[in-house]
Order: sequence, then structure tokens, then C-alpha cells
Amino acid sequence: MPKGIIGKKIGMTRVFVNGKVIPVTVIQAGPCNVVYTRTQEKDGYNAVALAFGERKEKNTPKPLLAIFKKANIKPAKVIKEFPLKDGETVELGQEIRVENVFEKGDLVDVTGKSKGRGFASAMKRWDFAGFPKSHGHRYHRAVGSIGCRTDPGRVWKTKRMAGHYGNETVTVLGLEVVDIIPEKNVILVKGSVPGAPNSIVFLKQSVIADRRKGKLKLAKSKAMYA
Repeated sequence: MPKGIIGKKIGMTRVFVNGKVIPVTVIQAGPCNVVYTRTQEKDGYNAVALAFGERKEKNTPKPLLAIFKKANIKPAKVIKEFPLKDGETVELGQEIRVENVFEKGDLVDVTGKSKGRGFASAMKRWDFAGFPKSHGHRYHRAVGSIGCRTDPGRVWKTKRMAGHYGNETVTVLGLEVVDIIPEKNVILVKGSVPGAPNSIVFLKQSVIADRRKGKLKLAKSKAMYA
């Protein structure tokens, strides 16, 4: 079973666990269907492609339509590949549900498109502090000096200035799965995830899950000998 799934961000809310308020993001994760697979012998790696969402057949390119028909599923809006471990197998058209992929307490990495903010000032884009707010200063939200007169006599590349802000692929690491509601295909993850409501997000097993487990074991061992 692939350790990943495609979902749609619904919004944020909060839940109460043992009397504590936990902010969570509600994600409609799946159900997804297997579109095609990649194998080590043929493609050089093991992976499975999952499909999510709905798309009209008339708006689907013919090559994609042939792939969907081969898997015996309806045309989907999004296709995403997730790695498979050696020995794991899936069938074309197989339905992947969120409760079969994750469980409470798991750590997941969530990838999505951040909100596009258009052309933004340097203060908003890079979180500059600005100049003093006293009446003796003429500039408050200006960028300030961006170079020097002598060497190199030009503006350095990658200088943080005003420009396009947002609409980028962002991944948030190590979000905890607070709860799963199988009958609604909903997963609740602790904290915020990139993107606007109703935007597509990708959830996969966290790359820092083992690192955190190792830290917990180390902390417990230190506590035992303290």
C-alpha cells in the first residue's frame, strides 16, 4: 500500500483532546484509484500513480483517456505518483482510502500551492522591519539601500526586493495526524497546510518520522537514567 494520498483542503478548525485545544486542518483525502504502476525492471523505480477528483470526458486528452480506460476508472482531475516499497503490489483500478494509508499519531508531509499574492512590497514579501516609526523619519516602509557605489557597483543577484509573492509549491514537514473520519474520507492534521480552501494537496509519510522517533527514544532513555 502506498504511503501517500491525494486530497483537497477544506479549511481549518479546532478539536479538543484531553481538555486541550488543537488547531487542525481538515483535508478530504481520497478515495483515490490506481491509474498505472512503475516497476524497477521497466522504469528503474517502483511507484504507483493515484488519481483523484472528477473530470469531464470531453475535457480529457485522448492519451490520458486511454490510460483511464485501461484502468477501468472514470477520468480524474489529478494524477500523482507515490513510491512503493519492494515487494508491495497494487492492482489497476484499486481504490485507496485514507484509513488504509495513515492512522492516528502518524507524521505526514503535506505539499500544496501557496496562495498567490501578486506583486508585493519588500516588507510584505520578506518580512522586513522597516524604518523607525517616529515623526523625524521620512521613510517607513521603504526598502532602503540596495547596493554600493564602488564595488561591485551593481545590485547583487538574489537581492531581496519587491516582486511576485506566493503561488509556489510548499511542503510542510512532520504534521501529526490528529484524527481520521473514514465515512467522510476526512483526515485532520495538526497545524496549517499551504494553499487556499478547495486546493489540491498531497500527503505522504513524513521524511522526518524516523528522526522524531529516534529523539523520543533518546529522551526516554535519558529520563530512565536521570
